[in-house]
Parts: sequence; C-alpha cells; structure tokens
Amino acid sequence: MKPPLPPLAAYVHLPWCLRKCPYCDFNSHTLSGPLPEAAYRQALLADLQQEQPVLQGRPLVSVFFGGGTPSLFSPAALEQILARLEQLAGFASGIEITLEANPGTLDQTRFRDYRQLGINRLSIGIQSFQDPQLRALGRVHDAARARQAIDMALAAGFDNFNLDLMHGLPGQTPELALADLETALAWQPAHLSWYQLTLEPDTRFWHQPPVLPDEDSLWAIQQAGQQLLASRGYQHYETSAYCQPGRQARHNLNYWTFGDFVGLGAGAHGKLTGADGRVHRRWKVRAPGEYLAGPERLAGEHPLDEAELVFEFLMNALRLTGGVPVSLFSARTGLPPEQLPRQQAEQRGLLDPDPQRLVATAKGQLFLNDLLQLFLP
Repeated sequence: MKPPLPPLAAYVHLPWCLRKCPYCDFNSHTLSGPLPEAAYRQALLADLQQEQPVLQGRPLVSVFFGGGTPSLFSPAALEQILARLEQLAGFASGIEITLEANPGTLDQTRFRDYRQLGINRLSIGIQSFQDPQLRALGRVHDAARARQAIDMALAAGFDNFNLDLMHGLPGQTPELALADLETALAWQPAHLSWYQLTLEPDTRFWHQPPVLPDEDSLWAIQQAGQQLLASRGYQHYETSAYCQPGRQARHNLNYWTFGDFVGLGAGAHGKLTGADGRVHRRWKVRAPGEYLAGPERLAGEHPLDEAELVFEFLMNALRLTGGVPVSLFSARTGLPPEQLPRQQAEQRGLLDPDPQRLVATAKGQLFLNDLLQLFLP
C-alpha cells in the first residue's frame, strides 16, 4: 500500500533588500529603485496558479515568507498572497504563518497590520546587539533599532517569534557572544536561531574575508552558549535551533521531517511528492527580472532516485538532535528500512545503533558533515 502524502507547506520568496549583506549567499538583490510590489505580487499569484495541480488538494500546514527582506512588502500585498494561497490550497487548522523581518524596515503600524492579516509568527533578523559587529556584518540597523523592533513585535501581540543571532563574528569575543544571548533571552523569545557565521562562496566575505575568532574561541562560544540556553530551559532540538518547550518552528520541522513544500518566487525551491509516490525537486527562475517577465517561471524539475532519496532524507532528519523514527523513512520515501546503509556510520560512533530510530550520536552531531558524507549518492 502506498504511504499517505506528506504534509504540505509553502515557502514564498521575496528577493529584495535595502542592502546586500557581505556574508549572504541567498538569492537576494539590492533594491535600486521603487519596490515592484504590485508586479511581483501578480507574478507570485500566477506562479501559484501554475503549481496548484502538484499540490494534490492538500491544505497548507505552514507558510513562510522569506527573503531578501519580506518586511519591505506592504501588509496589503501579503494579505492578497495569503488570500490566494488559502483559496487555491486551503489552510490546515492551526496553520503557522511566518514573516522574516528586518529591524531596519519596521514600524509599529506594520507590525500591527501584519498581525491582523493572519501572520502569527515573526523571525526577526537581529544577528547581534553590538553596534561594531552589526557594522562589520553590513546590517542596516543598529542595536537600538534591534531592541525597538522586538518591543514593537510584543506590543503588536506577537508572542510567537524567533530571534536570529549569529556568533563567531568579526571582533567578537566569547564574552560579547554570550552578552548577545543574554540580551535576547531578556525578551523570553519562543525560539532562537543561533548559528556560527560561515564564509560562503560568491559572497563579499568569501573574496575579502574578515578576521574571525580563532577555533578555540569558537569552541568556547559554542559550549558556553549551549550551557546558557539549556540553563534557561531552551531545548536544542535542531543543529542551530533552540526553543522553549513545545515551541519548535513548525515550518522548519516540516523540512527536517522531509515533508513537502511548494516554492513560490524568484529562485524558490520546492520538494513535492507525486501521485505515483516519486519525490521531485522543483525550482523557479532565479533572476527577479526574468521571474517578473514570465510567463514560464519553473526553471527545472528533478525526480530523486533511490540513492538521492536516502541522502536527502538523512541530510534533513539528522539535523534534529532527537532524530526521527525509522518508520518515517519509509513513510516519506517509500523505501524499506533495509535501504539505509547504517553500518559504517554506527561503527564510527556517528549514528546511534537503535534499530527503531535514526539519530546522530553526540559525536555525530559535532561532525554532522562527516556523518552525511557516508550517505552521499
């Protein structure tokens, strides 16, 4: 018998920023003129219309507006996108709708309007509460603006929000990194994304690397930060994600548990299971101008073979510190558990030998890339 289709989410990519950060390798573009909000909204709606057949009648369990800087878009534009999503796909009960927000683009009125149109979760890109580090990262906001943005979110009624924080920043000591965490925790956010700055190819930092903390400092930051978060009751449930009990990001959990998601917008990627049970990766044209021009916005599609399925499932599931049941592997891939080549990973102490679960050991979590390389197609 065919396993049931996975849950379905939607990722909506809004690709413009006020300024491109030197560490960012996302499909984001500096806004050089007026925001083409109306034209892009229409392109997104046309994109969604073209994708409707592959959704197979499943309601959306979550919607995530990412970027770029989605908070550049007006509440009215986002409301029209959400209305069309609900009309064409439907919303599951208790749907989570998240907006990525840049503190440099927000005011109290926008926060209130976002909340009223149905957005019930924010992900606020703080990165640091230290002005020298924010300048080094090329952010458009300062520390005072970061604090103000969180206060405005709370005043608008958002009790479910994520704060994005980075560590291992230029000029950052372990003391400064912990001070950032302490500052964030004062607001008792439901969720924290706390991750180390990495230098990604084709970014300005890759070509002109800043001086970063040495390995000993990075390790000290990681250890002390995790201890602090645990002492305040935050669960380390995914490689770079921490939350209060029961406050995991449902959209991200859908990724890690190999759920389906439709990607809408310039350069957006999706993963969808067909009526025949085959899993396909789909991606949209990357350049915003080409995406706006249409009419074809799907750039490519690739059905995953068995080896790719195994690797991609594990690449997601093993990010969860608690792992997943082995039964989920078969439910999401249609493959029997015997297709999992576990032996080498278990012998190296990277994968727990529990036959009922797929979970990295503590050593495996530290060396996740080494673990995943054992499963490369």
